[in-house]
Amino acid sequence: MDAIAATAGPGLIGGVLVGVMSAKAMALASNKPFIAVNHLEGHALTARLTDDVAFPFLLLLVSGGHCQLLVVEGVGKYRRLGTTVDDAAGEAFDKVAKLIGLGYPGGPAIERAAANGDATRFAFPRPMKGKPGCDFSFSGLKTAVRLAVEALPPLNAQDVADIAASFQVALVESIVDRVKRAIAQFLQETSGNTLVVSGGVAANAALRTALTALAESSSMACIAPPLALCTDNAVMIAWAGIERLRLGLTDPLDTKARPRWPLDPDAAPARGAGVKA
Repeated sequence: MDAIAATAGPGLIGGVLVGVMSAKAMALASNKPFIAVNHLEGHALTARLTDDVAFPFLLLLVSGGHCQLLVVEGVGKYRRLGTTVDDAAGEAFDKVAKLIGLGYPGGPAIERAAANGDATRFAFPRPMKGKPGCDFSFSGLKTAVRLAVEALPPLNAQDVADIAASFQVALVESIVDRVKRAIAQFLQETSGNTLVVSGGVAANAALRTALTALAESSSMACIAPPLALCTDNAVMIAWAGIERLRLGLTDPLDTKARPRWPLDPDAAPARGAGVKA
């Protein structure tokens, strides 16, 4: 063992503190370097473990708490092209699943229900589609689902399946539109040719299929980690620790846990960021 790495943020501060303090104690006791890992960087770099992806690459980081498009230029070098102005995609999955009586986490539950649904029954909006820039928005889509649920009598199994399918296709089309714009900018500005999709929502098969087709239409590869490495996991933190250790990027033992920790701290927030519907 060469070093001790732990998630130092972003996240619920209580859990982050437990991990950071335990890692610091182990590093001190073993006289090994301590590495404070941004868990978003763990998601960002996983594709380099599984597929040896070269820098630079375009990253869609899509999870319960984050939805961002970033140019990954190197370890610790991130440039944001777009982010959500309200809900993250995974949060929208969870809230819609709750609205229609499905379980948590919402993403897998909606994907299972959608397999038996009619995706054309409900004409849900595709937020931000066709608009300039690469930012996302999902609160309006979530609200449209709520209004559809309220307009129906008590939901039967087919209603649930049709809402799930209609919601999923709307969300996927919205994301694909935003990524298409980011690909055009990425190809214009860099020599990279890979789209990486990471985070819990990257496990969604419909999203993977749509983004693979989009990337291929632009002569790019689309890489998504294995399903087990899409959601938060220890492997991605260990790998990010290895990447940082190779560059000599270790941290002092007084490094603080951080509930908020953007990959690109100098980027301005999207207009309306943090607003909840």
